[in-house]
Amino acid sequence: MQETGNRRLEDITTDQRDPLSFAVAARDARVEDMVDAALRHRHVALAFQPIVPAGNPANVAFYEGLIRIYDETGRFIPAGDFIHAVEQTEIGRRIDTVALDLGLRELARRPDLRLAINMSARSIGYPPWMRILRKRLMGDPTVGERLILEITESSAMLIPELVTSFMSDMRRHGIGFALDDFGAGYTSFRYLRNFLFDVLKIDGQFIQGVATNADNQVLSSALIAIAQQMDMLTIAEQVENAADAKWLVEAGVDCLQGYYFAAPTVHPPWEETKRATGT
Repeated sequence: MQETGNRRLEDITTDQRDPLSFAVAARDARVEDMVDAALRHRHVALAFQPIVPAGNPANVAFYEGLIRIYDETGRFIPAGDFIHAVEQTEIGRRIDTVALDLGLRELARRPDLRLAINMSARSIGYPPWMRILRKRLMGDPTVGERLILEITESSAMLIPELVTSFMSDMRRHGIGFALDDFGAGYTSFRYLRNFLFDVLKIDGQFIQGVATNADNQVLSSALIAIAQQMDMLTIAEQVENAADAKWLVEAGVDCLQGYYFAAPTVHPPWEETKRATGT
């Protein structure tokens, strides 16, 4: 049985004497309760954001499926508002499992869709997550060929040997892998060579304002060069204006993602088309 929020707050009061620590822990306890309730009641959805080719941004290379939960009022809550409070807990593993399930169901429904789904390296050892993945791969072999699993740089470095073994196993099913938030962590380049990711996603902190920020230009150029040297596709995250997009294209990035092109939406284009045609 799940602990109640009141019980956890009692524990926090006992264990945390510093007022700031208490406030942070109390906030996280409330967030955990909210996310736990949303998962139990299946108040979840995927929001889809397009990733576009640098040379032809009018087209879509593939989509990223981003988990959203909604509260009892129906208000959607982005992952950024809760993921840091739960990512190291079992709730984080349950979120990964739900996101994977929703993404694989969408891939099964739409044979023309290619989709990236976020995961933590910790979920590799979580049986429900692995069961969902293997079940869907057995049910439809084409799903693996259209699935990209995104693993954050910090998560991959926690258990690099397990991640490389998992990637080797899943590549037999055609699954691609993206290293998310590249540049934000402390990846050993020895491990980066061993991982052999297909895609490197450059962390948004280096992308925002890159057209006018000399430091970000140097860092982004270096990250693009690393990816090119290792024959990996590069994606710039959090592209929010035309000037940054132009600079990135000229710098040699392969794909772009961000609000300048489209915000994540729980009503993707194929759903809008379906509603418009009544099919």
